[in-house]
Amino acid sequence: MAGGTSQPGRSVTSRALAVLGAYDARHRRLRLTEIAQRAGLAVPTAHRLVAELVAWGALRREPDGAYVVGRRIWDLGLLAPVATDLREVARPFLHDIYGATLETVHLAVREDDHVLYLDTLAGHRSVPVVSTLGSRLPMHATGVGKVLLAHAPDDVRRAVLAAPLRRFTRHTITSPVRLRVQLERILVDGYATTGEEMTPGACSVGVPITTRAGVVGALGIVVADLRRSQARLVSALQVAAQGVARGLG
Repeated sequence: MAGGTSQPGRSVTSRALAVLGAYDARHRRLRLTEIAQRAGLAVPTAHRLVAELVAWGALRREPDGAYVVGRRIWDLGLLAPVATDLREVARPFLHDIYGATLETVHLAVREDDHVLYLDTLAGHRSVPVVSTLGSRLPMHATGVGKVLLAHAPDDVRRAVLAAPLRRFTRHTITSPVRLRVQLERILVDGYATTGEEMTPGACSVGVPITTRAGVVGALGIVVADLRRSQARLVSALQVAAQGVARGLG
């Protein structure tokens, strides 16, 4: 049970943290009774703490009565050294790619079994893009997601391949066997591509940002068509990724 069990003498802080700790990758939407159970709290206590967390912005109440993690937590997360350093170092390189292409560019990291978009510059062209700053998407249908999944720990890859792969378009790869082959190829090629797998009319390329500590993130770009520009975009992204890695030291 997340957050432990009910214990006399627990501080208000520990109880509030237990409420937030009730959320994880498999529990993103919780009702009050579920929060209380997972946090090891009495329902009245959970109700009071949840109300305070909603007022502060750490949680948000949905129209159906469920509670989700609020934007305030995301804002705090961006202050963490890893995210802050990566965004600050990568930002000039994102601008360079954007200036050369006028296409949507992304900086992303893996968060559990999803890809989290740390930064994005929206392109001027009419290419449909669903990924925005702070959004979390499944890894199997985006360029940056596939790169991060290919370099993820074995247990993460196994979990993603074992779970149902959501279909977003008729081009989305939902076969674990096909996805596994793609991931192996990504490790060889050094980049990933998608063709209208997340959104019709949008293709993407993603490359890893690799430091001595391993892959710490990914850079990506979304375009309408990759047939003529793939090699050029891959090269530009890889040069930028190398620059980010050097900047991180």
